[in-house]
Amino acid sequence: MENRRSLAHAVLMSLKPETEAGDRVGSEDCVLLGIFTDIHANRQAFAACLEAARLRGVERIICLGDIVGYGADPEWTVETVMDLVERGAIVVRGNHDNAIGSLSESMNVEAQAAIEWTRGRLSAAQRRFLAELPMMVAEDDRLYVHSEASSPSRWRYVQSAPDAARSMIATDALVTFCGHIHRPALYSMSVTAKMTSFVPVANVPVQLLRGRQWLAVVGSVGQPRDGDPSACFVTFDTESREITYCRAPYDVEAAARRIRDNGLPLWLAERLSVGR
Repeated sequence: MENRRSLAHAVLMSLKPETEAGDRVGSEDCVLLGIFTDIHANRQAFAACLEAARLRGVERIICLGDIVGYGADPEWTVETVMDLVERGAIVVRGNHDNAIGSLSESMNVEAQAAIEWTRGRLSAAQRRFLAELPMMVAEDDRLYVHSEASSPSRWRYVQSAPDAARSMIATDALVTFCGHIHRPALYSMSVTAKMTSFVPVANVPVQLLRGRQWLAVVGSVGQPRDGDPSACFVTFDTESREITYCRAPYDVEAAARRIRDNGLPLWLAERLSVGR
């Protein structure tokens, strides 16, 4: 527990702890955001990303959901995120988080097995925390959501420019950050509704120009599916409006071993090493 709190404190040492996550939060000073999504109870990956964010000078944390599911350390990841919220982080709900308290979520066999196992591991306070997370949060000219903005609770994937356009049309936010698909991507839409899209390159900053709307699919901390097993997160400078996609290598075998040792489906362990 102390190691968890020390890590969270080191990452967020410059945060104002009174900041709260809600449906809309007020304006802020210019800061460097660290944005994480799809942690999926992967302790090793999340710890590596938090340390990488600290080294990059991240001042505030945003989590786009799916804290649990698939991985074997849900107690640690939920407790860590709860502690980050106490220190000013913003967190929204993902479909795996929602599935902990809802029997109506439709998932594949492996995902469902992990959810059922996870329910038995979390405390009442941890389950309540997940259930009470907002579906999306607006902050200044940014929107944070797990899936997309047009219908967050339907858990649609942003897999193409039309998918991204549907989300951007549904909000007046200039920049939307989302996850859910586990693959990094960046989309923009001009004032004439012309769409552009590309796959960002790690560690290459991209300035999100104000003349367009943007949607950034962040990638996954705990279960990347773009062929790179390294954990993924982004930083966003609210002053320069530069977004940088970051990769953090971590002990994949340790995370996979935790899955196997806890009797979870073997495919959930095997896919980590190939990033699929």
